[in-house]
This record gives sequence, structure tokens and C-alpha cells, in this order.
Amino acid sequence: MSNIFAFAETRGGELRRAALEAVTAARQTADQIGGEVRVLIAGAPGIAVHAAKLAAHGADIVLVVEHDAFTHYNPEALASTLAAGLANNYRAAFFSASAQGKDLAPRVAAKLKVGLASDVTEFAFSGDAVVAKHPGYTGKIVQTLTLKATPAIISLRPGAVLPKESPKAGTVQNIPSAGDPAASRVVVTDTVVGGGAKLDLGEAPVIISGGRGLKEAANFTLVEDLAAAFGNAAVGATRAVTDEGWRPHSDQIGQTGRLVSPDLYVACGISGAIQHLAGMRTSKTIVAINKDKEAPIFKIADYGIVGDVLEILPVLTEAVKAAKQGA
Repeated sequence: MSNIFAFAETRGGELRRAALEAVTAARQTADQIGGEVRVLIAGAPGIAVHAAKLAAHGADIVLVVEHDAFTHYNPEALASTLAAGLANNYRAAFFSASAQGKDLAPRVAAKLKVGLASDVTEFAFSGDAVVAKHPGYTGKIVQTLTLKATPAIISLRPGAVLPKESPKAGTVQNIPSAGDPAASRVVVTDTVVGGGAKLDLGEAPVIISGGRGLKEAANFTLVEDLAAAFGNAAVGATRAVTDEGWRPHSDQIGQTGRLVSPDLYVACGISGAIQHLAGMRTSKTIVAINKDKEAPIFKIADYGIVGDVLEILPVLTEAVKAAKQGA
């Protein structure tokens, strides 16, 4: 019986939501087709402290690789270690389609000479094949890919799978890396995280995003106020806004920015250019606010508000505050 693998992504020694999404996907798969869920986490000595949380989300075995050279992301050493481990008795391997996952998963697939389904929003096992779906052509279509090779390498769009606890034994096994990670040709010396203490767009359950309809950079305070009212929301922006310098490029959502799938996406003054829709149309619930009732964003929105975003946002913020106080 083949097992299911998941890579537990970390940053700065901390477990990322993407790791729990990958483990949850692996657990769901193992429950469907059988096998154990084995999760690999790599980092500096002490990274094994996260094994309990991985077990709580469905890991039968947590494979721990500890080395000072894994303090920061080490693509060469990680790819070699993962490829060596995945060469035996794994039916599928789950990664996140995060910035790190988009770099790592293709390296592993290339080493194993197997196919890769990237930025996957849905997947299912059909006989000996894995059928995966992901948006293509800037979100105009949904492509269906069939992976027949073993293991099937799948990178999940952040937010496509909701982390869910499913406690398992989580037996910890310390394993060595493939080769000396300190001898890697590429060495990451530091990781700079933009946005300070802000909630990361890829991990936020709620995203409040603004576009040119806000008219000027100063009006983004209205978007920030609404995000603060929710308490668990991140602030996003369109490319036009980031190009104008209203927001940092790390806030950009779209084809050339971040790809997100939050539980709730509120588009404020965003017309809905296809490049932007490509980055957020898989959100669970979409609310659009725009004064143009013919704006393309309304075609994919679950709820639409036609009106001046500068007038609506303060009212919406107060309504969210009142609802939270009454909860």
C-alpha cells in the first residue's frame, strides 16, 4: 500500500498555514485510498517542536530534518532530500503553491522525472490516476490534468484546502539530509518579510482589497479600517494601485501577484480586470463594491453593492464592529 506525503512549510522557524493545508489534503487522501500520511519538516535544530501540531492535523509519521543550514530555505538540499525520500512507496506528495512551494515542487518533480500539477484548486483520485484542476489562461478556464506517474506531485493554491484537525500518532523520526546541506551552491543568508506584523495574504481567511476606485492612496485607510474591524483580515490591492505606489507590491493580488482563496474576499473599487480575477476568483465568497453596475467584478461576485465605495466602506466597517460586539 502506497503512502501519502506532505511537505510542512516553515518560515523563521515557525509553521505556516500552508503546512497544515498540505497535511490536511494528505490526510483526506489517505483516508480515501489508504496508506499512512508522512510529513517532512526541515529547519534548524529544534524544529521538531512542531511535530505535535502536524500530528493533530493528520500526520501518522513526522520526518524531521534538522541542520543549521536549514535555518533559512535551502532549495538545493531540500529538493535532493525530498526526492530521495519520495522515490520509495508514495502515491502522492502535497506542497503549497506558495512562493516557496512554487520553487521547491518543480525541483522535486524534475529530479523524480514525474509530472507536476501546480496551483491546484481541486483534486481527486480516479483509479490509478490523480485528476487535478487549476485555473488557466488568467482564470478564463479551469484546466483538468491527469497524473498517472508515481508519486503524483501536487501543489495546492493557498486556501484551496481548509486546515482540519484529525489527530494521529505523529511518531517522530529524525532523518538525515541527502548530502551536506551546508555545501549548497546557493545560500540564503536572510529572509525579509514585508508588511511587518500584518497577516499574510496567503494565510488570511478574510481579504479586503482595494483598487483605483478608491481615488487616492490616503483612502486606503478605509480598507485598513474594515480589515481591522474583522480582526482576521489582510489588505490586498490591484496591480494598478501598486504600480501607482499606493500600496507595496507585496499586497498585489492577481496574475502577476499573489494567488489567494480566502473564505471571504471584499473587492473595494475594483472593476475586475481579468488579470486581477485570475488571482482571487477561487475565493469561497466574493463581495464587490463598485459604482459601475456593469463592472466585470459583479459577474463573479456572490454579493454586489452598487455605490460609492468611499461612502459604503465606513458604513460597512461600523456594521462589522456592531456585529462583532453583539456576537
